[in-house]
Amino acid sequence: MLERLLIEHAAPTLASIKTASLFCCFFSSAEELYCQILKWNFILNRKGVSILILCLRKDSALLYVYRSALLKEDLCKNGVKEVLAEYGYCGNDVDKFLLKLQEKLAVAESFPHEIGIFLGYPLRDVVGFIQNGGKNYKSVGLWKVYDNEKEALCFFEKIRKCRDLYMRLWKRGMSITQLTVAV
Repeated sequence: MLERLLIEHAAPTLASIKTASLFCCFFSSAEELYCQILKWNFILNRKGVSILILCLRKDSALLYVYRSALLKEDLCKNGVKEVLAEYGYCGNDVDKFLLKLQEKLAVAESFPHEIGIFLGYPLRDVVGFIQNGGKNYKSVGLWKVYDNEKEALCFFEKIRKCRDLYMRLWKRGMSITQLTVAV
């Protein structure tokens, strides 16, 4: 179950061209889901990839697949910590930031807008989205683009090609372990 979802939704993260991926996973047993995540973390952690349940509901979970090293780099980019501080994220500890995000998702009716930072979206686009209330964007793809449209569109195409390639290779028998880039 989880293997196909990882290929469909997290291929760019497995390929190490995107910091993180986020997707919803439906399950019939929370215990089974936890076991699968434990299994996949055991396999993927050696290659720098982790899976975290950001939010758990009755029969669904919001899964966050990420590369801790890339997330740390993203969080150190100019202006990121200042923006996150405005939304209650303090310090420098990635795990504490993720815990805060989990806490916010547990009580939120919608996604906290700063989640784009955790997905590796450009800060100017995250801030643009917040300031414009999701309107007045230049383009839309994986996210709403407010700043460098040309660069974002090239990146969106790169992501599409990655997903298509990973799905083809997986269907031909390559394992997620083989497809996950070690960094």
